[in-house]
Amino acid sequence: MSEPYFPQRGNEGYQVTHYDLGLVYRVSSNRLDGGAVLTATATGPEPLREFTLDLSNALRVERVAIDRDDHTVTRARHTQRADKLSVVLTEPISVGHAFKIEIRYSGVPKLMNSRYGGLGWEQLTDGVLVASQPIGAPSWFPCDDRPDRKASYEITVTTQSAYHVVANGVLLSRRGGGANTTWTYRQAEPMATYLASVQIGKYRSVELSNRGVPQRVVVPPRFVSRAKTAFAKQPRMIEVFERFYGPYPFEGGYTAVVADDDLEIPIEAQGMSIFGVNHLAPAWENERLIAHELSHQWFGNSLTIVDWRDIWLHEGFAAYSEWLWSEVSGQRSADEHARRWHQRIAKRPQNLVLADPGPADMFDDRVYKRGALTLHALRLTIGDVAFLRILRQWTTAHRLGGVRTEDFVKLVTAGEAPVMSHPDAFFERWLESPKLPALPPR
Repeated sequence: MSEPYFPQRGNEGYQVTHYDLGLVYRVSSNRLDGGAVLTATATGPEPLREFTLDLSNALRVERVAIDRDDHTVTRARHTQRADKLSVVLTEPISVGHAFKIEIRYSGVPKLMNSRYGGLGWEQLTDGVLVASQPIGAPSWFPCDDRPDRKASYEITVTTQSAYHVVANGVLLSRRGGGANTTWTYRQAEPMATYLASVQIGKYRSVELSNRGVPQRVVVPPRFVSRAKTAFAKQPRMIEVFERFYGPYPFEGGYTAVVADDDLEIPIEAQGMSIFGVNHLAPAWENERLIAHELSHQWFGNSLTIVDWRDIWLHEGFAAYSEWLWSEVSGQRSADEHARRWHQRIAKRPQNLVLADPGPADMFDDRVYKRGALTLHALRLTIGDVAFLRILRQWTTAHRLGGVRTEDFVKLVTAGEAPVMSHPDAFFERWLESPKLPALPPR
């Protein structure tokens, strides 16, 4: 079944379990030479005779080979059209059998066009920024580009030695010197394609904390002092969020990358977030963004929506994390934030259904803030103790997996229904009705 908001994305007949990406990149010419080995399993219902992958037409595929579970390797016919790579097998692969897809490709990456602007691999003045949400991943590697198709990754990038490379997961090795250096990262935990990322720039890595979760900020050298100040509260944020949401989900720790440019908004990736130098100013607006992006490691990266209709499960929880951090750190209470935002959202058009906002409105601020308001209304309805228990149960039950709105509703109504007089009516008002409900009293 296709993803409802982006039916042209995603593919059928197989499931990728691991991506092994080998990239050679020249910054000055924006030239990318790629090798991808995808480990997959044929899922049926019929033997796999042909299949497709998502890949930008700007990247020309030179070779496709299939390595079967009996270790025979054969070339496969392939064509490219409309950002799809189509592959025809010489012999079918039976349902349940594992195989590997080996792809060589090259070209000058271009951003994927979308109603939200260009997405994916973006050449900066002196480096690269990758921002793939929601459908930008095919701009730099062949993939099955849907949020529910999570896999492990190994990403190797070779580029000029003057540049620092950041990718998802644990840094396994940094080899070279001289003209070029090769960086290899391993993301062992499953990751959605849109969260896979590579950042390249003339950066310096600075440790923020060596206690608990490893944290670092990767930043242009001239901004090191400002970055240390801007991210000084982040170690405490992780402690707070671990108390609310459970252990930090990923082995490799957490990296904040500060691109040598202004960015309209920060960018989410698994195990990292990307900010602009404009986000280094010491103000609540930037502090809340640091909290917001950090909380996505639980809501979005560990717990990832099955399809984009349920994006409030990412953005509503991240927005509410801002308010929780504000409350715990002695600033405005979550209730103060909620009532201020309720007044603002009430003045906006009342035509958005939170549980299915539509592709045009999935990044509308009302999804973020109304999602946070839904959580605050739930907290006011069932009380702090039950609410915090729900948060921990939610992140524990679905850790590193896929989630739907119905899963959250089921969790709440099954465990906390005795505390709520009309749980079905509550979620109908907040999730299914376009009209913004009133907040419960304090």
